[in-house]
Amino acid sequence: MAEQYRVDLSALEDTIRKLNGILKDLGNANADTRYKTSLPASALGADAPGASFLEARKLTNAHTDMKRHIEEIVQHLHDVTDEFGTKTRKVHGNYQNQEAETATNMSGS
Repeated sequence: MAEQYRVDLSALEDTIRKLNGILKDLGNANADTRYKTSLPASALGADAPGASFLEARKLTNAHTDMKRHIEEIVQHLHDVTDEFGTKTRKVHGNYQNQEAETATNMSGS
């Protein structure tokens, strides 16, 4: 007797729903990292007239580097999650089509 496999389409749908939620959250995180984490160069006194506060410049540069790195990480997570969601939707559709075709063939239509 042949083994039978069955795909739980509702589990795939649930996965897709959860991935969409993650993508929404990542979109918010992406906006936050870009627009809510700014540190003007003058915030630490680096550009104060007549001042030579090298540590402030180093901190400002370190902040800029870290901000860029965090933006890259969030974008990578978004891309990977989007790709996984796209593939999951495609698999769901393929299984759904296969089930419909099998049902049609079994009914003799």
